[in-house]
Amino acid sequence: MIYSMTGYGKSVLQLPTKKITIELKSLNSKNLDLNARMPSIYREKELAIRKILADKLVRGKVDFSIYVEATAEDTSTQINTPVVKQYIEQLKHVVDGDDIDFLKMAVRFPDALNTVREEIDEGEWKTIEAEIKTAIADLINHRLDEGKVLEEDFNNRVRTISNILEQVIAMDPERVEGVRERLLKGVQELREKHDENRFEQELVYYIEKFDITEEKVRLKNHLNYFTESINSKDSNGKKLGFISQEIGREINTIGSKSNYAPMQQLVVQMKDELEKIKEQLLNVL
Repeated sequence: MIYSMTGYGKSVLQLPTKKITIELKSLNSKNLDLNARMPSIYREKELAIRKILADKLVRGKVDFSIYVEATAEDTSTQINTPVVKQYIEQLKHVVDGDDIDFLKMAVRFPDALNTVREEIDEGEWKTIEAEIKTAIADLINHRLDEGKVLEEDFNNRVRTISNILEQVIAMDPERVEGVRERLLKGVQELREKHDENRFEQELVYYIEKFDITEEKVRLKNHLNYFTESINSKDSNGKKLGFISQEIGREINTIGSKSNYAPMQQLVVQMKDELEKIKEQLLNVL
């Protein structure tokens, strides 16, 4: 089972005087990169929110937002009545006009409005905290759905590499015989008598140099390990990345040792599939 780092979660809470919307967006990142936006009243809870997010989401570039929409007459801003009255009296001595005109001007002046700092109601906060966890669960479900798509793609590409590897294995005896024939032809073109024993020794040396038996075995083992890791309980994109590096190392060695054009073409196909796997691994949690 694997999880994508891409996901979206949302939860809406309706309180008596306001509606609170909690949103979470997540993209791929090497570590947890958290950006939190919220009204100032909830800032004192930011560290607690970050801890909850870090415990549940582990990795990814995460944007967390709390939006508050007032749904009833509930405001923390009040008119500073004594100040506004003083402004009006002063304006009467400056220009002519009625009280409505003076009031419109007065409320625009400094200190005409007072903003009372709200305090968090702990009971209300407990409800909001529960909704944050609901939004996180929604995002995790989204990540799981995205992970299933990635998992299917990985399995298909690993099967493709395995099938190509079987072609490489089947082709190998033909490749070795081709190496033998080229060496023998090269010796014959010298038109000199050669030591048969020495030729056999050199032949064994070059055959061993071009031997890919160990690489074929290791590559098959790495592919099996990759599949086992995908099907494990934990989603570990970093581990899968390390395994893919080992897969790439064996494919590259087969390519450098093959010295045989048809086999090198198969190696190119395996490399192409592996690059697509590596690209998608960047999105795995």
